[in-house]
Amino acid sequence: MMTRRRMAMACCSALALALGATACGGDPVSAGGGSKELSGQTLDVAGVWSGAEQKNFQKVLDAFTEKTGAKTRFTSTGDNVSTVVGSKIEGGNAPDVVMVPQVGVLQQFARKGWLRPLPTRTVNAVHTNFAPVWSMYGSVDGKLYGLYFKAAHKSTVWYSPEAFEQAGVEVPKTYEEMLANGRAVSDSGLPAFAVAGEDGWTLTDWFENIYLSQAGPEKYDRLARHEIKWTDPTVVKALTTLGKLFSDGRLIAGGPKGALGTDFPGSVEKVFGPHPEAGMVYEGDFVAGIAKDQFGRKIGEDARFFPFPAVGGGKAPVVSGGDAAVVLKDGKHRKAAEAFLAFLATPEAAAVWAEAGGFLSPNKKLDLASYGDDTARETAKSLIDAGDAVRFDMSDQAPASFGGTKGVGEWKLLQDFLRDPSDPAATAAALEAAAAKAYKG
Repeated sequence: MMTRRRMAMACCSALALALGATACGGDPVSAGGGSKELSGQTLDVAGVWSGAEQKNFQKVLDAFTEKTGAKTRFTSTGDNVSTVVGSKIEGGNAPDVVMVPQVGVLQQFARKGWLRPLPTRTVNAVHTNFAPVWSMYGSVDGKLYGLYFKAAHKSTVWYSPEAFEQAGVEVPKTYEEMLANGRAVSDSGLPAFAVAGEDGWTLTDWFENIYLSQAGPEKYDRLARHEIKWTDPTVVKALTTLGKLFSDGRLIAGGPKGALGTDFPGSVEKVFGPHPEAGMVYEGDFVAGIAKDQFGRKIGEDARFFPFPAVGGGKAPVVSGGDAAVVLKDGKHRKAAEAFLAFLATPEAAAVWAEAGGFLSPNKKLDLASYGDDTARETAKSLIDAGDAVRFDMSDQAPASFGGTKGVGEWKLLQDFLRDPSDPAATAAALEAAAAKAYKG
C-alpha cells in the first residue's frame, strides 16, 4: 500500500526527550554523541515496503543507527503481514518491531497478546505531536500500542496534464464530471484510467472514497465497525456508482481483463511511464514517489493530482491510511525497539523520509518545508488540517481475513466485481457473508 533529510535544530531537544524513554525504568538511551548505549545490538524490523519505499525507509533506519549505535535489519513481508509475522513468532524468530499497515491487524496482534504497550514517554510524545485520531487508531482496549509513522492521503487522483490538455478538459469538481472528462480523454485517443485490479486493496480504496462521500461519515464509521450490514442500501448504491466506471469500456485501460492484470506500480507506469496507456490513475499520495523515482516525472508539472471529487451531492472525501510501528513481546531487543519508536515519534525521524517524496507524516510538528516539493506539502497540509475529520481506510480497520488478505474477502470480491459489475446487490451479499464470518472470528 504501499522518504528525505532536513534536520531542524528545534527537533534535537524533542529527540533527546523522546529517546529518554526506557524499558522498565532502565537507563535512558543515548540520543547521539558521546556513548551510544545500543551499540552491538541489531534491531529486526518488518514491514510491507519494498522497492523505493524500502530504500527510503532504510534512510530512517540509518538515522536511528547514527543516533544510537544500534544496527538494523529490515524484512519485507509483502501484503500478508499478518501471516508472515505470525509464522515468525511461532518459529521463535519474532522481529522486534513491525510496521503494521492495517488497523485490523494491529488489533489482532494486540488481542493475541503479541504486543507491548508503548512506554509512557512515547505515549506523551504521540499525544503532543499527533492529532487524537491517530492515537485512537493505534489503541486497543484503552492502551496505545501503535505509533503511526507513515500516513497516506488516499483521496487523490493523479493525471497527465498533457492528456487533459489534448482532451480539452479541466480538473473535475464532481465524480460525474470526472467520468465525463474520462470519456473525453478516451475520445482523444487515450483510455481514461489505469486501474490496479491485480492488487485488491486499490479497489477497496475506490469503494471507500465513493461510500464516504455518498453515504456520509456516520454510515462510514458504522460500516467500518460492521454495525450495519454490507447489504445495506447505501452499500449497494456505492457499488452501483463504482460499477459505472468498471463497466464502461472507454474508461479503463485494457478493460476489466487488463485491469486485473495490472498491479499498483504498473498502473502508475501506464500514466507516467515512457509509453502512456492512460490519462489518470487513482490512488494515494504515494503515486508521486513512483512517478518521480521510477519514471523521472516532475511532480506538479508533468504529474499532477486533484482531490477525489464529491459523489452524488455529498462532501469530497478525505480517506487516509497509515503504517503503525508496534513492539513485539517476543522480540529479543526490547530496549532498542522502544528507543526506535521513541525516535519515530519525533519530527526529525519524519523529516528523513519527507524530503525524498512518496511519504506523508501525521506528525503535526514536522515542518512542511521538509517535503521536497509543493505537491507533497499541499497533500501533507490537507491531511494535517483534516485533523480528526479524516476517516481511516475502512478495509484496514477490518479483520485481516476480510479486509487485508490476498485472494479472499473484500479484496477478492471487489476483483470479482471488477470482472463483472452487473449485479451490485449480489456483490453486496457476498461481502456481507465474508464480513460476518470474519468479524465473528
